[in-house]
Amino acid sequence: MVSLKSLTVAALVGVVVGKPLSLRPRDLAFDYNTDKVRGVNLGGWFVLEPWITPSIFQPWANGGGVVDEYTFTAAVGKDAATQQLAQHWGSWITDDDFKQIAQAGLNHVRIPIGYWALNPLDGDPYVQGQLPYLDSAIKSARNYSLKVMLDLHGAPGSQNGFDNSGRNGSIDWQSGDNVQNTLTAITNLADRYKNDLDVVTAIELINEPANWGLDMDQLKEYYYNGWGNVRNTAGDTAVVIHDAFLNIDSYWNGFMNAGSGVYNVILDTHVYQVFSQQEVARSPCEHVQNACSNGPDVSSTDKWLIVGEWSGAQTDCAKWLNGLGKGARYDGTLPGKSEGYYGSCDGKYEGTVDGMSETDKTNLAYFVEAQLDAFEQHTGWIFWAWKTESAPEWNFKDLVAADLIPQPLTSRKFPSQCGTSQCLIPGN
Repeated sequence: MVSLKSLTVAALVGVVVGKPLSLRPRDLAFDYNTDKVRGVNLGGWFVLEPWITPSIFQPWANGGGVVDEYTFTAAVGKDAATQQLAQHWGSWITDDDFKQIAQAGLNHVRIPIGYWALNPLDGDPYVQGQLPYLDSAIKSARNYSLKVMLDLHGAPGSQNGFDNSGRNGSIDWQSGDNVQNTLTAITNLADRYKNDLDVVTAIELINEPANWGLDMDQLKEYYYNGWGNVRNTAGDTAVVIHDAFLNIDSYWNGFMNAGSGVYNVILDTHVYQVFSQQEVARSPCEHVQNACSNGPDVSSTDKWLIVGEWSGAQTDCAKWLNGLGKGARYDGTLPGKSEGYYGSCDGKYEGTVDGMSETDKTNLAYFVEAQLDAFEQHTGWIFWAWKTESAPEWNFKDLVAADLIPQPLTSRKFPSQCGTSQCLIPGN
């Protein structure tokens, strides 16, 4: 294992995969310097999340130990899981979705995928078969002039302990051979799409690594090695690193920037306002003010920066958002988080955009536009997610149809929210 202190660009040659690296910056098929990224995440497709597709997990709504893709596949067995998931992969996102994404004015899709699709490990219950559907996604993206960011969303051992890593529980990614197996998965991903770089413009090395459960020096070393693996395999690709929930300015400036000799690096940060008591306690105007405050933060980084996940949600009421069978902070029903009550989740727990109250629709529309204004102060944004079964604040497809997201995306019903100290939301 190479010491991070000695891991200079010169050391990268021959260190990453044992052969020389080309350190010359390459032109990409998308100009991240001048064009704005406007995209959506295809969440819940190749990495299951109970809150996105609760129908798949409904048999365990009242218990049974199934809380993520790992326990789902273990419970139903490989044959049944393969059959059920193949049906899901073939129907959750189709060519028509890519067509609608392009029609909405978006130019990127971020596609989460788990390591088990790329480098399956002995003893895992996960099933394979995702990659032919991903191949088709690349073709559809090309047909509709969309760019693709491929995102390694789940790593062996779990990089964050969240169900969105594939396995809820402990954070064991840096144990044993897990990091090396992750590098193999990244190399396999880059190799599979090295001839599709007109579409695949970025590869994210790992989604949301949890700084509180990881050695950050080892994470940074992984970022250098992952960057080198992608460079050797698919040189004309941007490499995306996640901020590990640390300050994007003070912690990440100076790391893997152009001055350090690496190039084509995107920093990914995720901005939500629903995963703490303080956040769900905010008024609609306070949500907007906080969104606007992110503008100067994202604009001050020394490398490309994308807000790779955000949503229209101002509560954590969406069914199972905090985990299968768990409640919400907003109404005091989340176990261990019952110290506050900020409002009722009635009508917010599950449903459709059309079923939202007019007040909630108005608040969401203002909030979304404030975030668009803030996040476009640097490289751009990717909304989470394109569609959900029953979480309307997170459903870009239906929010567009309901005229709650501006069309075109550069237009504004509520301009200059971030340029005034006054709240523009009626009644707030």
